[in-house]
Amino acid sequence: MAAIPDAFLDLVTDKKALAHLATIMPDGSPQVTPVWFDYAAGLIRVNSAKGRVKSRNMTEGAAVALSIVDPDNGYRYLQVRGKVTKATEAGGDAHIDALAKKYLGVDSYPYRSPTEVRMIFEITPSSVQVMG
Repeated sequence: MAAIPDAFLDLVTDKKALAHLATIMPDGSPQVTPVWFDYAAGLIRVNSAKGRVKSRNMTEGAAVALSIVDPDNGYRYLQVRGKVTKATEAGGDAHIDALAKKYLGVDSYPYRSPTEVRMIFEITPSSVQVMG
């Protein structure tokens, strides 16, 4: 597992930076989506509704990449490449609520559809590059 350098931990722990998540479509083409994320125990965690394109692409073992730009300095960023090491529905609703608290300052995710099933995807970094 690759570690995020201490000088860039603020991008994954303190700031409200979005991550641009790149996944691979079944035909091999790239797909990129801006996502909310959090960071725990060296893992980057993203949340999505089951059935969405990025959710279908993020099976366990799938290769992904993330670009995280400092919202205060567009020339300072972090690139993470890794694999999805866990995909689970367990805790998905609580996780999206925690992300809504981080990004929107609200206790409950306001855009939830009553029929959606939320999933957590844990990404284990295999390489990390920084700039700035």
